[in-house]
Amino acid sequence: MKHYYVYIMTNNSKTLYIGVTNDLQRRIYEHKNKLIDGFPKKYNITKLVYYEVCNSINDAIRREKQLKNWHRQWKINLIDTTNKEWKDLSVELGF
Repeated sequence: MKHYYVYIMTNNSKTLYIGVTNDLQRRIYEHKNKLIDGFPKKYNITKLVYYEVCNSINDAIRREKQLKNWHRQWKINLIDTTNKEWKDLSVELGF
């Protein structure tokens, strides 16, 4: 079964970026190596602080849109529920 990921990344200033991918490891690599032009590159978005696994692309896109519409504090609260210290989860995942 193929998995899809909704993820939240940040920088040292806690600027938030929400995305969706079918290959989390590749996507994190792209962020860390500044291969994604635009917002992630401009704001040095390189730290994975939250992710969810979905079973369908439609579910992942729906969740991404939902999170993008949330107030900033709700997003922070979501991250805090599983990653209170805002550690880079990509390190723990071995990326």
